[in-house]
Amino acid sequence: MRTLLNIIWLVLSGFWMFLAYMFFGVLLCILIITIPWGIASFRIGVYALWPFGQTIVAKPDAGVGSFLGNVIWVIFAGIWLAIGHIATGIAMCLTIIGIPLGIASFKMVPISLMPLGKDIVPVDSVSAV
Repeated sequence: MRTLLNIIWLVLSGFWMFLAYMFFGVLLCILIITIPWGIASFRIGVYALWPFGQTIVAKPDAGVGSFLGNVIWVIFAGIWLAIGHIATGIAMCLTIIGIPLGIASFKMVPISLMPLGKDIVPVDSVSAV
């Protein structure tokens, strides 16, 4: 079922959101000081491409530095990516079949706003713990 959802997601929203994350990742890698945010954008872009079967967990050792980094992220890229997830989520929720995909898009809004201090892990590894 995850594979089917991922394929539908890829066609309807995943590829476009992936491109948006890659765009912001390249943009943020232009300056040396913003490379960590560019890497975070690439990491989340891959998650946005194929999200079902993966989940987001908070890093227990994330501190004030990741919070401050997230503030910078929101200013440069986070707000635009969150708007993209909200817009695609609303568009997908217009049909009954798209509702689960729309909900998945809405679940990506928090990580699009605050990616630092989070890890993307397979669902199986979280449920085993």
